[in-house]
Amino acid sequence: MAFELPKLPYRQDALIPFLSEETLQFHYGKHHQAYVTNLNGLIPGTEYEKSDLETMIRKAEGPIFNNAAQIWNHTFYFESFSPAGKRVPAGVLAKEIDRTFGSYESFKEQFTKSAVSLFGSGWAWLVRKDDGTLQILQESNAGNPIRKGLKPILTCDVWEHAYYIDYRNRRPEYVKSFWEIVDWEVVERRY
Repeated sequence: MAFELPKLPYRQDALIPFLSEETLQFHYGKHHQAYVTNLNGLIPGTEYEKSDLETMIRKAEGPIFNNAAQIWNHTFYFESFSPAGKRVPAGVLAKEIDRTFGSYESFKEQFTKSAVSLFGSGWAWLVRKDDGTLQILQESNAGNPIRKGLKPILTCDVWEHAYYIDYRNRRPEYVKSFWEIVDWEVVERRY
């Protein structure tokens, strides 16, 4: 099975001023594409040749895991955004956020702290456990909660390539802007 770079659900200039077109050209067009290209070169002749990304995330190790997870993680991340989407959660997800974290503002503070404090490169995740409760996780490098049997519903990429063009080394400023483009309608469907 050959993988392809998934199409973005918006134009590359649609998230300005929070993420520039140049950032998307590099992050999506170069980094995300490189994971696709790398994985397509790694899987021929292996047990993963006909596997989907989630199977590789659950079972593979080394470069196959890293590239499969990064394709999945980036697709999930980019699909969480819209230029004019719903900016706060509602319904069942909003109630669960309030129950678990005390309030939406408290959740944002805790998630932001997780994203900003992750040492090195990786991801901050909001996940749904089997019982429907929520949890915030940090995952280094290509880490993905699927590997732990959890259901991802939101992620923030804190690899430097996600923010360095627009924010340089100011990760907290990037994470603050992240909240301005998250589309909670997408996240609610995932929950």
